[in-house]
Amino acid sequence: MIYRTHNLGELRKENIGQTVTLSGWVDTTRDLGGLTFVDLRDREGKTQVVFDIEVAPKEIVEQAQKLRNEAVIRVVGTVKERQSKNMNIPTGEIEVFATELTILNNCDVLPFQITGTEDNLNENIRLKYRYLDIRRPKMLNNLRMRHKMIMAIRNYMDQEGFIDVDTPLLNKSTPEGARDFLVPCRINPGTFYALPQSPQLFKQLLMIGGVERYFQIAKCFRDEDLRADRQFEFTQLDVEMSFVEMDDVMNTIEGLAKNVFTAITGESADYKFPRMPYAEAMSRFGSDKPDVRFGVELKDLTDIAKTCGFKAFKDVAENGGLVKCITAPKAFEKFSRKVLGEYEEYAKRYFGAKGMAYVKIAEDGSITSPIAKFFSEEEMANIVKVAEANPGDVILIIADKAKVVYGALGAMRLRIGKELDLINNDEFKFLWVVDFPMFTYDEEEGRYKAEHHPFTSIKADDMEAFLGGQTENIRTNTYDMVLNGFEIGGGSIRIFNPEIQNKVFERLGLSYEEAREKFGFFVDAFKYGAPPHGGLAFGIDRWLMVMLKEASIREVIPFPKTNKGQCLMSEAPNFVDKSQLNELNISVIAKNDEKIEEK
Repeated sequence: MIYRTHNLGELRKENIGQTVTLSGWVDTTRDLGGLTFVDLRDREGKTQVVFDIEVAPKEIVEQAQKLRNEAVIRVVGTVKERQSKNMNIPTGEIEVFATELTILNNCDVLPFQITGTEDNLNENIRLKYRYLDIRRPKMLNNLRMRHKMIMAIRNYMDQEGFIDVDTPLLNKSTPEGARDFLVPCRINPGTFYALPQSPQLFKQLLMIGGVERYFQIAKCFRDEDLRADRQFEFTQLDVEMSFVEMDDVMNTIEGLAKNVFTAITGESADYKFPRMPYAEAMSRFGSDKPDVRFGVELKDLTDIAKTCGFKAFKDVAENGGLVKCITAPKAFEKFSRKVLGEYEEYAKRYFGAKGMAYVKIAEDGSITSPIAKFFSEEEMANIVKVAEANPGDVILIIADKAKVVYGALGAMRLRIGKELDLINNDEFKFLWVVDFPMFTYDEEEGRYKAEHHPFTSIKADDMEAFLGGQTENIRTNTYDMVLNGFEIGGGSIRIFNPEIQNKVFERLGLSYEEAREKFGFFVDAFKYGAPPHGGLAFGIDRWLMVMLKEASIREVIPFPKTNKGQCLMSEAPNFVDKSQLNELNISVIAKNDEKIEEK
């Protein structure tokens, strides 16, 4: 049986008079008695099929009258010019008068309609029946764009002399990252593999192996809290290059980003991506991935706070903390006491702020603020000046440790941008954030951790200070690419000197024995002639999400997990048979330390 001579987006006026065979899903039907119209759909488009009692056998027309939406059918018929043309679709000037109809598969009652559904469908229902959701034009288009993006990447990397090399999915668990997903090894009881958080170690080993230019579209896994732009399982473009410095990597990758951006959006980014040091990004935007499509930058009130009469501010400023603010433009009316209370609660709950102060400036210049009584008129005028506030604006102030101030104000800045409609959603702005710190202090664990990872090279200007024992404010040869406030890729020039690498391990609190246990095979490789090298990784899913202006990463992943890490369609994760656990020498313990009754 021939299922099709043409796809359903292909026929045009030049096909009039031809006999064709078409197959697809019933999109909609309209029964006018002796005349039944069926819009037949496949991934390429729609074609109107007409079942006319004067053309087709009676039983064929009667069959057509009973067709349900999403039934899979095959028709044979003749292409004719359409009397009532639909210029909104490519096939709108023709229709096919059917003479044969084969029902290949019927369709049960649908959990939701495929055609005509908007984005207000319940997401859990969509995910449970993802195979139906994918039939919707928007989701199908997102998958097409994903394919187009991957092909654009592969073509560019091939032209630039990169070699596609795949790396193991079963590897050794290593520290200094998110939680690993562990896989028990049956033939070595009690031991575990870890699924890769990234191919970091292997791509550096490939540089030692002389590959020089490597890339891979890699599956990666991180057991971390999920959100709108993060999944347990994600796809990464992994890149590594030998005999390069920062500019070499960044220029090559910037070319890739422009190429892919044009392929997906049809727009061009024909400008040199601006570069912003990490310290500047944090100071101005409270974020290492700033959305620079709008202003509302952080302003520093710490010097004013040091000499003011407001004890809460003064104590913070005198003890090494920060007092910073942002200004919500023309928000005097919108930011009621209730709204300001919501902002303060947001800062407290999610960022650990002790409180939030505010200053409201009326159109006549008068000031309303619960902290005004602690400041002289001159001091208050100075706050307004530093905040660059105007009549009708509202100033929001946080005084705390730098991490809290930046976290709270950076997040509130984004809220203000969205709630006051300050962001042009049709605009795309790329940015490089560079020179990240090597170390960040983890207060919970009471030790320093690597900001990126422990294989990141230190800037030459800071190497002497590092070797002299300094840990704070040591900068690295790092670069993150940011698009509209999302980190879409990031990387660094790597350490290739084993002595420096060992010193970094020491600074991270890893003893020689621990470093040998975790990274011994990796460090050993550097004894045999490691070239200078560096690379970068892009989050394919997140990057595509931003370019398609989707609110959730789940919209660009074929079969994603929910925020609880569940696949509603396959019902993973699930319990397994006791016999499987026995084979792996594993027993499962509930949170209350009681054994779970396995199946």
